[in-house]
Amino acid sequence: MSRWDYYDYGRFPKSVPRAAKGGIRAETKKGNFGQTWWAKRWIAVLEGFQLGSRLTRGRSYARQGQVLSIAVDKGQVKAQVQGSRPNPYRVTMLVKSLSTQDWQKLAKEVSHQAIFGAKLLGGEMPKEIEDAFQKAELSLFPKTLHDVETMCSCPDWSNPCKHTAAVYYLLGEEFDRDPFLIFKLRGMERQEFLELLGEERQPAGQGPSAEKELLPGEPLSPAPSIFWAGGALPDDLIGEAQPGFVTAALPRRLGKFPFWRGREGFFEALEPVYSSASAKAVQILNEEAVSNEMVKE
Repeated sequence: MSRWDYYDYGRFPKSVPRAAKGGIRAETKKGNFGQTWWAKRWIAVLEGFQLGSRLTRGRSYARQGQVLSIAVDKGQVKAQVQGSRPNPYRVTMLVKSLSTQDWQKLAKEVSHQAIFGAKLLGGEMPKEIEDAFQKAELSLFPKTLHDVETMCSCPDWSNPCKHTAAVYYLLGEEFDRDPFLIFKLRGMERQEFLELLGEERQPAGQGPSAEKELLPGEPLSPAPSIFWAGGALPDDLIGEAQPGFVTAALPRRLGKFPFWRGREGFFEALEPVYSSASAKAVQILNEEAVSNEMVKE
């Protein structure tokens, strides 16, 4: 029994949350939250606070869809969580932001490794980036309770409470999808950091504007009628239509939907729709191809 459970014994009876409609549901049905190393590190910060049974109940809230909304901004998160009372509880999380000077120091360290920028642009947080933070005498993740201030309108005196824990877990899942949310919580938007990184890598007088001047002009005809008319397309351009090898390929490339609210997973919900549409498209295209051949004969 943790110290939090000990203090709670006999003080607050275990409450049953009201059923929430359309809430944000965790895709992690069982086991540990977070698939990537950076998401796991975020969850480890929460679990290091030793909140006892509040962590267990927070996980249940996240999986049941009790969190109604989450809004992430620089240095803060605001959320609404449905508890046992009619009105949802208001959760606020304040994360200690890094200063502009701190981010400039970090960008200078990161610019020394080209692979960092490539991975960040690809939506991946390189693990070695923690070394860059340390060299800049900074930390990517909050280290103590003083770095994360949480508030909830519920009557539980503990801070963080189970409602805050539920939001924390859902943020961990969202970090899997978008690692730059960690940067945002520390006070820096994705595009802002990439611009800082670009400034560190560009020598004076050789920025993006200088590169544009060196690029050759597009070999396009100045006559609009020629451009829009185009050329004739071959009859066998498409060939025999075949269904794709991967269902919902484009959404899979884009990644998971942020803070998904469905009872089933995002891709699981899309697959039947895409499979049906793909089969119908193949049927129509092949029937049209056969019809065109018959007309030619």
